This record gives sequence, structure tokens and C-alpha cells, in this order.
Amino acid sequence: MLKARYGEVGGRIKDGGNDASLWWRMICNVREGVGSGVGNWFEDNIRRVVGNGKNTLFWTDNWLGGVPLKLQFSRLYELSVHKECSVEDMAKLGWEKGGHSWVWRRRLMVWEEESVRECSVLLSNVILQENIQDHWRWVLDPIHGYSVSGTYRYLSSAAEPMATSAFNDV
Repeated sequence: MLKARYGEVGGRIKDGGNDASLWWRMICNVREGVGSGVGNWFEDNIRRVVGNGKNTLFWTDNWLGGVPLKLQFSRLYELSVHKECSVEDMAKLGWEKGGHSWVWRRRLMVWEEESVRECSVLLSNVILQENIQDHWRWVLDPIHGYSVSGTYRYLSSAAEPMATSAFNDV
């Protein structure tokens, strides 16, 4: 429903700007860490665990190496034609050297080609598991998963004190 109402960019529901309801703007502010004093606390504490790769975005989800590939290889992301592809799609296209995943808006410079090699080395150990769905892992409690009480403990024990309201800027 939210996707239909606000749209989607990069696998995430848009914030909707001023046309969004107050409720949705508050949720988006929490997602972005506004007012919490701990940065992007939500995104910093989730990881994508890849099974078959169908529901994980190759460049934008945090699934390999601790940060999204679009941050780790930002120049390649900027030049990539396949910005919205899933991990499964990129694997099928071929992410080994010379694979069809690597389609660029222009010819790469030598240092950019080295980044492609680095990325390919990272990907060489990835084995997709056809019968296992991708899922999110809550880093703060990987065994039991997300909980409101665990999140509250994390946010209230942050190094910087929390604002009295996470929504003051709405």
C-alpha cells in the first residue's frame, strides 16, 4: 500500500515530501535517524542475508562487506547501467571479469577497471542458494531478531543523549 501511495526509488519507499501524511513523514524521519542522535541507526543495524538473491538489490542493500556496494564502489555505481538489479540478476548476467553485469555508461579508466577487479574478487566467494529466500538480520540481536525493547535500549544508551522527541523536525 505504501509503495503504491508514495512510489519507490532504489528499492525503498519514497518519503513522499510535503504531500505525505504526518505519520509517514515521522516514520521516514526515524528511518533516516532524524532526532535520535545516533545517525542512521536503523540502516546501521540491519544486514541483508542473501539466499537466492531475488529480493536483494545488488548495489543498494547492505549484503556484502558491511556497507552497500554503491558506497564501497561509488564510482562504479555512478557509471553502472544496472543500478536497480537484484543480486540474482547480476549473477545471471555474470559478475566475473568480462561478465555482462559490468555495463557502463562510458569506457572505464584504468583505475576504474581496477575497482571492477576488486569487486569481482569480493563476489567470487558468493554462492546463491536457489531454495533459500533472502532475509534481513537485525545486528543488535541476530538470534532473536528485532524487538521494540531492544531498539529502545540501544537508542536510550547511545553516546549522545536522545532528543526529547525524535520528530521535532517534522
